Amino acid sequence: MKHIDFGCWLLTVAAVGALAVPALARAAPLDAVPWIAPASTAVVQEEKTFRSSGVDLSGTLYLPKDGRALGAVVVTHSASSDTRDLPLYAHLKTMLPSLGYAVFVYDRRGSGKSGGDLAASDYALLADDAIAAVRMLKSDPRIDAKRVGVWGQSQGGWIALLAASRSPETAFVVSVSAPVVTPDVQMIFSSTNSLRVNGYGQAEIDQMVSTRKAVDAYMRGTGDRETAERLIEAARVEPWFKLTYMGDTVRDREVSRWRREIEHDPMRALEQVRVPTLVIFGAADPVVPVEISVERLKGVAAAHPEMRVVIIGGADHAMMTSLDPKTQMDPARVTEDAPESPEYFGVLAAWLIERAGRQ
Repeated sequence: MKHIDFGCWLLTVAAVGALAVPALARAAPLDAVPWIAPASTAVVQEEKTFRSSGVDLSGTLYLPKDGRALGAVVVTHSASSDTRDLPLYAHLKTMLPSLGYAVFVYDRRGSGKSGGDLAASDYALLADDAIAAVRMLKSDPRIDAKRVGVWGQSQGGWIALLAASRSPETAFVVSVSAPVVTPDVQMIFSSTNSLRVNGYGQAEIDQMVSTRKAVDAYMRGTGDRETAERLIEAARVEPWFKLTYMGDTVRDREVSRWRREIEHDPMRALEQVRVPTLVIFGAADPVVPVEISVERLKGVAAAHPEMRVVIIGGADHAMMTSLDPKTQMDPARVTEDAPESPEYFGVLAAWLIERAGRQ
């Protein structure tokens, strides 16, 4: 694989192998399972609380025991994975300490042990939470303050890029499966594919698209609420409605979080990012318009010489390779997602090692 030397490959294989060890074996005391040797990297956990925009947020720091001059990664959340304990983040906690990186995963505001109200937030506020976490880590004497970056998947990728655009303190960004289109465009793409893989035809897809566009037009101030409510009322009794992540009612645009979200164009944030950036997509992602996103990135590549874009073969939205599209898009199981693509693990590890060597 390009840019991966043999030493990096061994580290990556070791990290991936660690992910495959059964939880019981990892948790068992050494004297109870005498054939398990002590690991070369002992990972320790520390509970951390930090303050952002008047709210206390809580998380866990994972780092190699007795580590010094460490790089560090702050994790931002996908829309469906809001707490530190979810499977999506397990690979970071396992892989990165052995590569010399601490990993900080916190509960999103309004979730887990973190204060605040998610409904009252927007992407900018969530990005500021990540920036506050970066500052907290930079004050830790074990952390190299010049090597603290942000990793985010899906919506978290948007938040990671936005954090880097809003603060020069972010040293690098890893954005995984974050579309380079506005949220309304992405949700029509995702909902269309969700209906298709569940056996619905063009008539149902057209009804869904019309309903979404009416709601979005009202939120933008270019459409009326009465039309949006009428279409939502007709759609919510349909069996496909639960697959689309639309609300049962149309909220007042003045207080709707969705209105604030659809105003976000990730390209505007990217224009302000001046740090090394790794953008990763899955080639088999039914949630994100990957080809459109990559074309948009090509258009600004000259202005971002330290941006690398990688499409992972066979990987879906969560960098998994074993699920069929219908299972991938089942809203009932999205919190179970965890990356499993060896290529993704290798690309991420190699890029982070390269960042460490260039400081």
